[in-house]
Amino acid sequence: MPAARPTRTVAQKMGVAPGSRAHLCGAPATATAAMDLPDLDLPEQLGGEFDYLHLFTTRQHEMRAAFPDLRDHLRPGGMLWVSWPKGGRLGTDLTIKSVIAIGYELGMVESTCLRIDDVWAGLKFTHPKPGKVYANSYGTLPEAAP
Repeated sequence: MPAARPTRTVAQKMGVAPGSRAHLCGAPATATAAMDLPDLDLPEQLGGEFDYLHLFTTRQHEMRAAFPDLRDHLRPGGMLWVSWPKGGRLGTDLTIKSVIAIGYELGMVESTCLRIDDVWAGLKFTHPKPGKVYANSYGTLPEAAP
């Protein structure tokens, strides 16, 4: 009988590497505990470039307000995760469709979606790769300036 595969933590599924320069915004203690994050370089303020950024939000207007600043501090190849309450919990007006649409509207592309815990879902955004065409039925990247 083959050996059972060890269970990966949420942070491992997210691709969060030990020692990453990271910043979490609005993260509830229950969600950070569920992620089981490795040791990270966690400056309190946004400054310079980050490997891993994570925004926890319940409202579309909050996501639109915070996302551009986070995006602008994300290093090339880094990841910006957005988490929102699943199933309309906590009075959220966010769904996976609206999170994708806002991310694209603000110039980022999504890849992985996963469960953080019983309340929070997470969606990974990255910088679009130059020359690659992204077709998503929920969002469209802004036109590049000529």
